[in-house]
Amino acid sequence: MFKKVIAFALITFIYQQNFAQNTLKSYTQAINGTKLTFDMQAVPAGKFQMGSKAGKADEQPAHEVKLDAFWIGKYEVTWDIFEPFLYRDYEKQASITAIPAEVDAVTRPTKPYLDMTFGMGKENQPAVAMTQYNAIQFCKWLYARTGVFYRLPTEAEWEYACKAGTNTNYNFGDDISNLKDYAWYSENSDNKTHPVGQKKPNAWGLYDMHGNVSEWTYDQYIADFYLQGKGKTTENPVATPEKLYPNVVRGGSYDETPENLTSTARLASDPSWKQLDPQIPKSNWWFPEAPFVGMRLVRPAKTPSKAEIEAYYNKQPIKDL
Repeated sequence: MFKKVIAFALITFIYQQNFAQNTLKSYTQAINGTKLTFDMQAVPAGKFQMGSKAGKADEQPAHEVKLDAFWIGKYEVTWDIFEPFLYRDYEKQASITAIPAEVDAVTRPTKPYLDMTFGMGKENQPAVAMTQYNAIQFCKWLYARTGVFYRLPTEAEWEYACKAGTNTNYNFGDDISNLKDYAWYSENSDNKTHPVGQKKPNAWGLYDMHGNVSEWTYDQYIADFYLQGKGKTTENPVATPEKLYPNVVRGGSYDETPENLTSTARLASDPSWKQLDPQIPKSNWWFPEAPFVGMRLVRPAKTPSKAEIEAYYNKQPIKDL
């Protein structure tokens, strides 16, 4: 009898977990103690074909991936919410209460030696040129502010959210003539970023998944990584980064041509993004020659343990000599 009760309880727990994963609601997150908010869209658990059958070599083979549910930023992270993390003065201006000690304890980036907006503007504009480490520390600051675990998307999560149930080159189809309605890119951007959310969203309500700025994922860039999923279903895959370079950015940017804006196109970070950095060692925080790189947040439906959260946020940066 006892075993039957335990089995029933386990089945009930699994059912509740699965039910919760597929009934997530989109929401607006307030950054506690400030006037700032940002929007998160619910993405259901499911399977999809990752990669492309006819794309570039590093997009092949197409393979089945199964993902848990998560939330993802409706928009790319903007300067409005990124800059209060960068500079305490901006955080004080945005705050409606005193800055808590645990928030103040989060390490802030070193001050850049040039204007990191590159003259493209701040209000509602995507934040740019941060390193992957910088992006993760911003997530840590949000955790201190909100108590909610935010992180970078895995490469699989990003592509799943971008495709939004499609299997075409873009999340609106294959007709490149329609790209201008969904993306800022080389042909219509005037070689600069634009305020988020001005173009059409994909079927899951996500804006600027193609173009505007390329977006960090957590994954190490491994050209043949998809071979690991050939002929099987891979669950929640991630290429955990163990080296400083290269890591994967997705979605293409305002200065890219259409073939680099597809749902499956992969771009690898590169040391040349810091080649003019005069500091020795080079900054852990900034890519002064990558004004085309930004970020988008993810929150997993299954909250990791406290130890896992701390391990994610407190991983030491690899020095860039």
